[in-house]
Amino acid sequence: MTPQNSFADSGADLELTGISKRFPGFTAIENLDLTIPAGSFFALLGPSGCGKTTTLRLVAGLEEPTTGQILIGGKDLTRTKPYQRPVNTVFQSYALFPHMTVLDNVAFGLKRRRMSDPIGKAHEALRLVELDHLAGRKPQQLSGGQQQRVALARAVVNRPALLLLDEPLGALDLKLRRQMQLELKTIQNEVGLTFVHVTHDQEEAMTMADTVAVMNKGRIEQMGAPEDLYELPHTAFVANFLGQSNLFTGPVSSSTSNSISVEVGGRRIVVPKDRAQVHDGTVTIGVRPEKLTLLTAAPANDSGENVIGPGRVIDVSFSGVSTQYVVAVPGVGDIIVFAQNMVFGPVVEVGAEVWMSWTVDHGFGLSDSPELVSAGA
Repeated sequence: MTPQNSFADSGADLELTGISKRFPGFTAIENLDLTIPAGSFFALLGPSGCGKTTTLRLVAGLEEPTTGQILIGGKDLTRTKPYQRPVNTVFQSYALFPHMTVLDNVAFGLKRRRMSDPIGKAHEALRLVELDHLAGRKPQQLSGGQQQRVALARAVVNRPALLLLDEPLGALDLKLRRQMQLELKTIQNEVGLTFVHVTHDQEEAMTMADTVAVMNKGRIEQMGAPEDLYELPHTAFVANFLGQSNLFTGPVSSSTSNSISVEVGGRRIVVPKDRAQVHDGTVTIGVRPEKLTLLTAAPANDSGENVIGPGRVIDVSFSGVSTQYVVAVPGVGDIIVFAQNMVFGPVVEVGAEVWMSWTVDHGFGLSDSPELVSAGA
């Protein structure tokens, strides 16, 4: 794709200050503070009902906040009508006009606002999404992915300071969705707009966004670069919503200047202090399933490694790239291990006795109280 310079430098900061949104009988968002820098690709990630779509609707002006301020590019737009905001939204449903050509769909908003050269600008936007050669077709003559790109061109052509994406790829099949994830990221880099993307799909958020905010029950649990959230989750909710985690709860039995040791089922698990949110009392620590190594014999002691075992393999699931093993360990519970498929067939079968080890630096400690973890919060 060729960068379209005329679209560049039009992004703006989005700032939400003290935002709450209450509906009769329930609070959708509670005291939300959030700053999204101009030109960034930002994802609001969370399960259904967590408040992410309500947040997007507040920014678009489709809902009014109960309390708080919404600023775009430093201007307070909290009470501004939707059509007066420098914002466009791309929905999952595309919402294209079926009786118009692709070109007329993209130029529609420009013509209605009596902008200069609407057709030229519409062609430019269609070139950006590599669909100018289909400008004369009707939407029903396009594939789902092509229709989504037309919807994107129609939003971008208005040069909004902010582009809101509400589950925009949800209607596409898996292969096309992955292709569109990469295309959207490329387009965002080229047009220089601020993208705010709402999704419940953790892979989509991590693939596309510079910064991800994980929402839960109307609040942001944790925010940061995708790799930081994945490698160092602060709560059980984030640890389990972004991928899978093995979590162990136990008392801190000893500590050094660099690490803490946690007693789990009669075993000692070490975590670096700079990767743990709490350093004393009863804490929950975790490790990702792909960080574990499956062993068929007890390993020698190594201060840089944690070991749990022996346990018994109770389930083996092949998923192409990797095989998932579930290992029952007395006094600890079930542990999940992902092993890369380097050889044909599983490394061990159901019923095998195994041990699991992982590098101390791959563990993490959560800020949750044990009661919250056991309640599944």
